[in-house]
Amino acid sequence: MHARISVTLDPVSTIERMTITMPADMAAVVKAAVESGDYASTSEVVRDALREWKMRRAVQLQEIAALKTDIDKGLADVAAGRVKDFNKKAIVERGRKLLASRSSSD
Repeated sequence: MHARISVTLDPVSTIERMTITMPADMAAVVKAAVESGDYASTSEVVRDALREWKMRRAVQLQEIAALKTDIDKGLADVAAGRVKDFNKKAIVERGRKLLASRSSSD
C-alpha cells in the first residue's frame, strides 16, 4: 500500500506544490516524525531529507570527479612510460578491497 503526501518545496522564494507517492512504511516514518514534534509538517520532513540527499550527492560527485582525475593521471603515466610493472589483476584486487572496506564502514 502506498500513501500520498502533499509536499511544498521552497527553492529561492518560489513555492511549488508536489504530490509524492511512497510506500506506507515510509509514510508512517514521516508522519511519526511530525507527530513526535521533530518536524512541524510532512513537507518539512521531506525538505530536510532532500537537503541531506543533495549534500550527500554533491560529495559523491566530487569523489567521482577526483577518481576520474586520478585515473587520467595514471593513464598519462602509463602512456608516458612512467609505469614499468602493470599488474592488472593486482590493481583490480586492490580496488575491490578498498571498495569492500568502504562498504563495511558505511
